[in-house]
Amino acid sequence: IIFVMLGFAAIFYLTGVTGLANFLIFGVLMILFFHFVMKKMIKVFQEKTWPFLMSIYERQLRYVLKGSRPIWILAGMVALFFATVFITGIVKPTVLYFPNNDPNNIYVYIKMPGGTHQNVTSDITKLAEERVYKAVGKNNPDIESIISNVTIGAEEEGFASTGNPFNRGKVSVNFVEHKNRTTGVSTTEYMEMIRKEVADIAGAEITVDKNSNGPPTGKPINIEITSENLEHLVADAFAFRNFLDSLDIPGVEELKTDFEMNAPEITVQIDRDRAQRLGLSTGQIGMEIRTALYGKEISKLKQDEDEYPIMLRYAKVTRDNINALVNLEITYRDMNTGQLRSIPLSTVAKVDYSSSYTGIKRLDQKRVITVYSNLLSGYSANDIVPKIERLAKTFPLHEGTSIKLTGEQEDQAETSSFFLKAMVIALGVIFFILITQFGSVSKSLIILSEVIFSIIGVLLGVMLFGMDIVILMTGLGIVALGGIVVRNGILIVEFIDSKKSEGMPTRRAIIEGGKTRITPVILTATATMLGLVPLAVGMNINFVTMFTELNPHIYFGGDNVAFWGPLAWSIIFGLSFATFLTLMFVPALYELDYTIKLKMQRRKNLRRIKALQK
Repeated sequence: IIFVMLGFAAIFYLTGVTGLANFLIFGVLMILFFHFVMKKMIKVFQEKTWPFLMSIYERQLRYVLKGSRPIWILAGMVALFFATVFITGIVKPTVLYFPNNDPNNIYVYIKMPGGTHQNVTSDITKLAEERVYKAVGKNNPDIESIISNVTIGAEEEGFASTGNPFNRGKVSVNFVEHKNRTTGVSTTEYMEMIRKEVADIAGAEITVDKNSNGPPTGKPINIEITSENLEHLVADAFAFRNFLDSLDIPGVEELKTDFEMNAPEITVQIDRDRAQRLGLSTGQIGMEIRTALYGKEISKLKQDEDEYPIMLRYAKVTRDNINALVNLEITYRDMNTGQLRSIPLSTVAKVDYSSSYTGIKRLDQKRVITVYSNLLSGYSANDIVPKIERLAKTFPLHEGTSIKLTGEQEDQAETSSFFLKAMVIALGVIFFILITQFGSVSKSLIILSEVIFSIIGVLLGVMLFGMDIVILMTGLGIVALGGIVVRNGILIVEFIDSKKSEGMPTRRAIIEGGKTRITPVILTATATMLGLVPLAVGMNINFVTMFTELNPHIYFGGDNVAFWGPLAWSIIFGLSFATFLTLMFVPALYELDYTIKLKMQRRKNLRRIKALQK
């Protein structure tokens, strides 16, 4: 086989197909490695190492099954479960809804006061862009592009509005793929540097955000304040925001609202009495102003099959001059005399400068103002939002005003509820199948207990290695873990039942079952855990270039590990602990179950004997 593979490799080398040739050479090396190295290692393991481990396991199993030790093991496991949950509450690992990824894109949102001219917004956006370049450096190899835009596409995700927001700008920093980054600086660090640089731009609200790693959700801090009374709503919303700002809660970037109350407005106040005496209606005045600003269609130009409207309006120089508009001539026919007259607008109206609200949002028919903020790196919404909830309950509000925290936390609560229901349904289905298989409630409960207690391993692993608990992926990992754990439990219990049906005593059947099934249990658990390690650490190998260029481009990390890492680690931690449960805890529970049933049967027999004697 080796010579045939070498022959084909030589042909591929001569024809220039080096990739296949290198692959065949690699196969030859693997065969030689197996015959001259692995075979000896396997032989030593099978003949010496594994029998030694089996003898240790048998001694430990015999020790566990003696006397009342199974009861103490069960009590100890229950105590360990509650102790682990209690310690987790003390340690308080960071709890996230979605994985906290290093972003591929960083966005700097600029919001100017309402009514700001587009050119002014463009200048501030350019200033923000210069600050971004100062933070990340020009010609940075980690950055693919930096793009700035004003008005179009410049609004934050989830806060889009109608019309053209001339007071908004956006700077987008787009990074190259993770494997091509060379500076060694994480994009999260870049985001914090950008945040510091653009924070002090006067007259603008600056928000620095990143691309979301999953489906769109609300802001980490999203406070909805609702009321029917607009004045009370505005007062309470801004008072609560200012109150939270005064506390300077760590981790909160900057509290903002989606309510703009300083939109500039020009009000034309008509003197109705004077207009009526001059025979002029308010409708005519309004139409004259509209025609001057927006134009009026006076005719159409027809060219072939197309028609083009001919619009009449003031020149741009006049439209942009408020004094010229005030003195525009209104030509009309007097309603009183029927005469054609012409007067300036200032004769019947005056102009006032004021500010107003840009818009009012409603939620379930109630006016709503949203106070929101992003979080600084290293902080979790699960630590900050409960503090704000406690403050909201004691904050004085006008009657009819209510405060509710939504956004990411609301989505997280729904997901947690879903996983809890999914876990209960999964356990119910597994329990039904196990009862059908074994015809015994107690044996089904023994196997199901593994799933519950395997959560100990997940929590201990998270705490020991200082990892985050990601609601979505950790929950999915625990649900997936149940299937593997149940399978290993079935292997033990089914084999013990098989030996007992052959007439073997219970304790000896338990020991034989453990000794016989330890191999497939260990193989299943080890293969699963080792198979998940590349996913957990984000190990990436380019197998094409490994054979064509002899360069596998191995690197660790990347975008996928942030998302799939918590899932893989949950299964690894849980399965490692569940393997101990399968090999030691399940046999102990089986022995305990048999002992309890035996004592109950003896009591029944004693009652029958006493009844017969009477």
